[in-house]
Amino acid sequence: MNVSARNVFTGKITALTNGAVNAEVEIGLPGGDKIVAIVTEGSVKSLDLAVGKEAVAYVKAPWVMLLAGPQNVRFSARNQLSGKVASVQKGAVNTEVGVRLSGGATVYAVVTNEAVMELGLKEGVEASALIKASHVILGVPA
Repeated sequence: MNVSARNVFTGKITALTNGAVNAEVEIGLPGGDKIVAIVTEGSVKSLDLAVGKEAVAYVKAPWVMLLAGPQNVRFSARNQLSGKVASVQKGAVNTEVGVRLSGGATVYAVVTNEAVMELGLKEGVEASALIKASHVILGVPA
């Protein structure tokens, strides 16, 4: 299956916390990084989500926020993934920035060219990607 989401992370469910309406699902990625998603309890049942089961997390690049340099701030975004800028592909208005995480996965963000300049984003610079858990779409192999 092909999807338009730039970020596709495959791993195993390492934690599942059920709630009255929503559940929090943690996906462990190869290399030790983690992605957390908030899904409805209906999705937990229909996808048969369980700890140990394989899952795929999809995140569109425009939903990823970037921070430059080491971080001393805490954010409400559940996914705070740190690494180094691995790629910068400038377009007419926006730039796609790839941040390679310590575990080896790469998170892609699409931000304005102005933001790239203001943040000083270039290859090798430390950066963090922030992704709200509600912006993570889960799928499971059929």
